Amino acid sequence: MKEFGGPAAFIDRNDINTDEIIPAKYLTEITKKALQPHLLEDLHLEEGQFDPHSPEMQDARVLITRSNFGCGSSREHAVWALEVNEINMVVGQSFARIFRQNMFNCGILAVELPSEELDRLFALQGKVTLTVDLDKEQLTATSSAGDTTQCSFTLNPFDKKLIKAGGWLTYADAHY
Repeated sequence: MKEFGGPAAFIDRNDINTDEIIPAKYLTEITKKALQPHLLEDLHLEEGQFDPHSPEMQDARVLITRSNFGCGSSREHAVWALEVNEINMVVGQSFARIFRQNMFNCGILAVELPSEELDRLFALQGKVTLTVDLDKEQLTATSSAGDTTQCSFTLNPFDKKLIKAGGWLTYADAHY
């Protein structure tokens, strides 16, 4: 089974849409690899510049954001851009329905948490690393400042099977 978690990058904004995750001008690319350098390049934050090529983003295996992540068009390319950048998990209050299912289909864990729990994660100081116990449906965030917080989440049984298999194709190969 694939491991989930790792160094986290924080994006403190609601309604990050698929055009911001991967701009539409790259939808003609024929490989996932071609999408890699363009992840989040059109993302704008109110409090300042967002650098998709910052060391924090380059090291990230987890994105922590707010609500309605992946809204907009239902393009699978947005999830592929996460996948090719080795993002294995996104944590937020909510996800656009089709985007969320595309994440599970590609073997990327979508964790939904209440806003109060997200606030606790955003309050952590320093670099943050997440670990996940998929069977217990629990994540642990540890900061370089020595702070730790645990959060419980819920997955429906089928999505958990998809994640454990590594995505839809692997699951289908094993079961059909």
